[in-house]
Amino acid sequence: MSHGAPGLGKLQRLPLRVRLVTGFVLAMALLLAVTGAFVYWRVGIDLDAGLDRDLSEHFAATLALVGPDGTVRDQPDVALDPTSRAYQTLSIDGRVIAAGSGLGTTSLLTRSEFERALQGRIHVQVGELLPASSHPLRLLAAPVGNASNAAVLVVGLERDQRDEALRELLATLAIAGFGALVVAAVVGERLAKAALSPVERYRSQAEAIAHGATGVRLDVPADRDDEVTRLGHTFNDVLGALEHAVERERSFVNDASHELRTPLTVLSARVQLIRRRPRTITEHEQALDELATDIGDLIGLSEQLLDLGSAGAQGVEQRGTADLNDVVRSMDLAGLDARLEMDAGPNFVPLSPSQIRQVVNNLIVNARVHGAPPIDVAIRRTGTATVLTVTDAGSGMSPEFLTVASERFTRSDEARSRQGTGLGLALVDAILRSHGGEMRLCSNGQHHRTSEALDFSCRHPPNGTTATAALPLAAEPT
Repeated sequence: MSHGAPGLGKLQRLPLRVRLVTGFVLAMALLLAVTGAFVYWRVGIDLDAGLDRDLSEHFAATLALVGPDGTVRDQPDVALDPTSRAYQTLSIDGRVIAAGSGLGTTSLLTRSEFERALQGRIHVQVGELLPASSHPLRLLAAPVGNASNAAVLVVGLERDQRDEALRELLATLAIAGFGALVVAAVVGERLAKAALSPVERYRSQAEAIAHGATGVRLDVPADRDDEVTRLGHTFNDVLGALEHAVERERSFVNDASHELRTPLTVLSARVQLIRRRPRTITEHEQALDELATDIGDLIGLSEQLLDLGSAGAQGVEQRGTADLNDVVRSMDLAGLDARLEMDAGPNFVPLSPSQIRQVVNNLIVNARVHGAPPIDVAIRRTGTATVLTVTDAGSGMSPEFLTVASERFTRSDEARSRQGTGLGLALVDAILRSHGGEMRLCSNGQHHRTSEALDFSCRHPPNGTTATAALPLAAEPT
């Protein structure tokens, strides 16, 4: 399995600030190299163009002096400067027929260059720019049309000044480029340090949080809105959510421990009483029945605790769509002493059938245990929401208890003598919240919303208690 280039792996292990500066410097180096190459190419073209103009004049003046035998004659009326003596005439087989003092008697053209010169004008560089040649030349070679022996005329000019100018340009570009890279490295390091300083501050504060500090938030500047500050705000939101979740978990564990302690204590006391004296078989069977009842209550409490703990996960994993009307209609509401009224037609909500049954059962059982008959179940559609209400004709809840009735293990004083664990409404609220819905509790004209996910008006009798489960509408499954 490939793990990438070794050099890339080493670079990724470097600190982020070093990588940023390295990338910035490499990008600057590439930009400077491309810019320098363009400047060098452009200056070289201009210098060669000046030499080519002089070569063209030199070629025309020399061509006029080429005789029929290929030699170049001197004319007293032509004022030739020393460079005008730099010429060669070549025969059809590439031999030098005549040469001035500037180019020598050995052909300066290769075979391929000579063949190209037979077809038209060409320019040829003789000697290297780097390392500097002792006798650099630029040649112009073209066919000769007025001589019977000569085939190609070659004229040349010294290019010392041109090469010297290019070498000075290269040195200047190298020095300027190196200086620019040094400045870029320094500026890039300062910019990277300034840009990453909030990240380092966040890291140190996060380290303090990781070591147990509570209530700590990242110090995010209020007058800035960039990627780093947005990261800080997001991290603070995550910290708030985590602390809230931890607090809820701690509260849940404490409440669960408290609620479990009572039935476990009762079980222990029953066992001790059974063991105090000999009992008949009938008495043992009666005691076992009582223990079975207590164990059944414990199992029910444990199952509700598991359902409540997994309600959020089910909201993610059991993303289903079902017809609320169809599922509720299939339930045995008459066996629960409940009357049903619903709008006609399908009513699709983002819950699975099992979740719908769990919500309806919990609301009806809560109304039966803590309210009074008749119990009315109604389903209606309002705007973009589906609303299910369960209403009982009991004495209702006090305004103080109404605001905490959906919290875990919350039970009113008069309800503690009745069956129940105080988890039913909390489980309904958790399921609804995880699917974008909300629960409302209304009693004797008082209203309480567990969230504000949906906007709809309450419709219920003025007396008794009404528990409302609202969910956003869902598209019909295909």
